[in-house]
Amino acid sequence: MASRPTPPKPTVVFLVRHGQTATTGKLLPGRAPGLHLAETGIGQAAKAAARLAGVGDVAAVYASPLERTRETAAPIAKAVGRRVRIDKGLLECEFGEWTGRKLSELSKLPEWKTVQGAPSTFRFPGGESFTEMQTRICTAIGRLVERHPGERIVCVSHADPIKAAVAQAQGIHLDLFQRIVISPCSITPIVYGAGVPIVLAVNSTGDDLSTLAPS
Repeated sequence: MASRPTPPKPTVVFLVRHGQTATTGKLLPGRAPGLHLAETGIGQAAKAAARLAGVGDVAAVYASPLERTRETAAPIAKAVGRRVRIDKGLLECEFGEWTGRKLSELSKLPEWKTVQGAPSTFRFPGGESFTEMQTRICTAIGRLVERHPGERIVCVSHADPIKAAVAQAQGIHLDLFQRIVISPCSITPIVYGAGVPIVLAVNSTGDDLSTLAPS
């Protein structure tokens, strides 16, 4: 009898949101260039780096191409002895005509109710739909998992893509993903390749990550 093929070893993906910027909670910066970490964000990135240095060997550190994610990934990569690799699949959602607008103004638009309550039906004017964003981030994570079977990797991205990835991993409909909170420099570890994804934590901003493991 032929032996069964050996299943791939599970990969732990640490999803990290970039640190705080001058526009966090105020504007929708999207993919506009030139936005850097604020002083608070630099400190948050340093703390995230120290936390991830304690999880064991990290095979790779990936980041979206934007400055704020690369600046968050830099101390993490240094702490784990790796270099930052850029992956466009980790990019922020393309907000199109909404890019750079104040959240206080956007929240008054009639479309805002759809963004919050039925995001799967919404496309940003001149930009990306939430469904396309979720497909993109999950495809990118899947590709990186295949590249790193049985290893630990870090992916530095943005709040909405990480929320969408968490929703997919937990089997939650995209219309409910706005109920997930992803804070600056929070860490969300997910195990892939062991059947269904296993979410070890969401929006972790504490200290010790070493004890997180599938039960």
